[in-house]
This record gives sequence, structure tokens and C-alpha cells, in this order.
Amino acid sequence: MDLKLISKDKEKLTFLIKDTNPAYVNTLRRLIIGEVPTLAIDEVKFKQNTSALYDEILAHRLGLIPLKTDLKSYSLNPEGKIGPQYEVILTMKVKGPKIVYASDLISTDKKVQPAYPGLIIAKLAEGQEIELEAKAVLGKGKWHAKFSPGLAFYNAYPSIDIINSTKCSDAAKICPTNVFRVENKKLKVHDLEKCNLCMACVEAFPNDLKVEGSKKDFIFKIESWGQLKPKEMVEEALKIFNSKLDEFEKGLKSVK
Repeated sequence: MDLKLISKDKEKLTFLIKDTNPAYVNTLRRLIIGEVPTLAIDEVKFKQNTSALYDEILAHRLGLIPLKTDLKSYSLNPEGKIGPQYEVILTMKVKGPKIVYASDLISTDKKVQPAYPGLIIAKLAEGQEIELEAKAVLGKGKWHAKFSPGLAFYNAYPSIDIINSTKCSDAAKICPTNVFRVENKKLKVHDLEKCNLCMACVEAFPNDLKVEGSKKDFIFKIESWGQLKPKEMVEEALKIFNSKLDEFEKGLKSVK
């Protein structure tokens, strides 16, 4: 197996995985979106809420706010234990007239803050107010979507064979990801790795273009919601994968 970085920034990571198979790549995808834990608000106690939003609607909005997550400081707590290593308390006390932002949540841990402080939670008119205490805990995306750290998806690495570069020059206009470029009235592949195998070009020019996806090389893409960096998501998924393999090995040894 070989890895090649294609692109990265603060929220997105794209890389090429070579010499593997769909089962392994899909396992990595499912581990990232379903097993990698993040912090999210799970309980809300309202002391005052005279806004236009019902308590349950406001609580739902709070639960979906991505919180920056420090995986070294917190642990999963499926048994409901009490302790600072299991939960973070966030408070809010605001009065109108005011637009309430995610930044109005005050966390007991400076490392745990809303990933996007400018998210609007509610709008308060004159005399309206919100006062609450929320508890954030670690959870997994397979438990609830609010715990999922982001998107993870992949496609087979493409190969493009241009049979007649003159007749299919309009494929450059049809391609939604700008894979092609026309030079001297002839179609040429400009950026192969942008191809997502949508086959729009082949549908338009079935006799002049041939596009196929590899069965062993894959382009893997990750987009973080903000709780974790994309690289952290991959590293944590691999740790979980290795842990599951160790458990499987122990279970297999116990079979007589």
C-alpha cells in the first residue's frame, strides 16, 4: 500500500491510496464517520427561556453545534459515570435585543469551544432572555449524527482514454469538475485526479471517450465539521481499526 497527498487545508484532506481494495477503503470511511468520537452537547438545563424557540428546539440546535474536541483529555462514557474526564459544562446567559451566537456559550474548558463561533442560535427581542447550562460528552457517529466528525468518501482512481480528441472537444464544457482542457481544438486531460467518474463525458461521446475506475487505487476525501482536524480523524480511525483487529485476534485464539 502506498499513500500520496493530493491536497489539504484546515478542513479538507484528499489523498490517493494505492494497491489496496474497496473493502479496506470502505472500512476506513465507516470508522471515520461512525467510530471516531467527538464532543457534542447532550443535555441542556433551562433556567430561563422566553425566546420564540421552544426548549426542545433550542436544545436540538445546541446539540448540532460542532465543538472543538481534545481526545486526550476526555473519555467515552457509555456507563454514565460522573467525572471531569467524561463531560464539559457550557453555560449561557443572554438578554435581548440580541442575536445569540455560538460564541455566547461559555465553556469550563478553554480547549472546548464552538468550532464556528459565528453560528446563529437564536434572535432575541426586547425583554426576551435565555439562561441555561449544557453538558457536552464524547460520543460516536453511530450513536447519533451530532457526534460524527465530518464527511469521508472515496472513488476509484480514474483512467481516461481519448479515442478521438477532435470530435469530443465539447467534453471540456460538459465535465462538471473541469478535468479536460481544449488545446488547438483537441481535447486533453488537464487534471485527472479531479475526475469523479460521473461519466457525463462518456454519455455525450460514447464512441470517442473511455473512462474507467481502478479496482486497487482510490482517491479518499475527508471534510471535517470542525471538531477534529482531518489528519486527526484518520489517525484516530486507524487506532480504532487496530484495536478492533486485536480484539478479533484474541477472540479467535479463544476458539478451540
